[in-house]
Amino acid sequence: MDALEPKKLALIRILQILKEYSDEKHPLTQEEIISILKREYGINVERKSISRNLSLLKEIGYDIESFRSGSYLASREFEDSELHMLIDGVLNSKYITAKHSKDLIEKLCGMSNMYFRSHVRNIHSVNDRSKTDNQALFFNIELIDEAIETGVQITFDYNKYGADKKLHRTKTHTASPYQLVLNNQRYYLMARNEQWRNMAYYRVDHITNMTLTEIPLAPIETIEGYENGINYKELSTALPYMFTDKLERVVFYAEEWVVDQVVDWFGDNAEIEQLDGKLKVTVRVSPHAMEFWALQYISCVEVIYPTSLREKIKERLEEGIEKYGK
Repeated sequence: MDALEPKKLALIRILQILKEYSDEKHPLTQEEIISILKREYGINVERKSISRNLSLLKEIGYDIESFRSGSYLASREFEDSELHMLIDGVLNSKYITAKHSKDLIEKLCGMSNMYFRSHVRNIHSVNDRSKTDNQALFFNIELIDEAIETGVQITFDYNKYGADKKLHRTKTHTASPYQLVLNNQRYYLMARNEQWRNMAYYRVDHITNMTLTEIPLAPIETIEGYENGINYKELSTALPYMFTDKLERVVFYAEEWVVDQVVDWFGDNAEIEQLDGKLKVTVRVSPHAMEFWALQYISCVEVIYPTSLREKIKERLEEGIEKYGK
């Protein structure tokens, strides 16, 4: 019975060998597969057994190409280019700690072969990037998902960075969670603050000591502006800085060359009219967020409506001139 065990494992091990050691540029001969089976798994098989197992793997759906030069796994769950994109996403995600980033990248590399891993040199730069130091991030995400699924409120400490560049507790919050939102490379918890009974956006990487309560969460329809639930299209374009003030109609002029930035930030939410040498843009957006956005593009954007927002931007500019004009 023991003598049969290596033969039962051979099929699985051959597949693993093809995944790890082969691609179009590195096909494996049957002799090479036999050698790796013996060296790494202590399995001794004959050449005809390799041919039979390769045919069986093809029959059950694996895309294996075989030529005189050898065999290789022709397709995988992810192409190398797709894995590169996912790895870049992990590297540039500020809400993932350096340790979690390394672990995730190693797992992603494991979905290709040894040759792919040798080219992913930027994994070593993860510690040089701006990353959160909140080790509870993934645990928080799991708890939030559970709270939303079971329909209960959560409590947590909310933290802010101090001058020492470390997180410090500011207050304990109780909230009804509705949605996790990814914005500007940060995860936010969209939830009703149960003290103020309004919608709030909490940086998930600023949350610690989260616990689930037994109190049912407040239905989102009870919050002003959310009587019909979440407008996901509006959420993705109307809150560039995740402020929670009431959305308003805002009109601004913009130079034509800045249209890429307008579309990047506001997407289909922006109504764009081309005038003589400039654009007239109308959006429905958070006025508070729009104030910061307009200041960011002050040299090429002019808010013309509402007047209250225009005056607020003017005040901010005057404050800046006073500071920098000294």
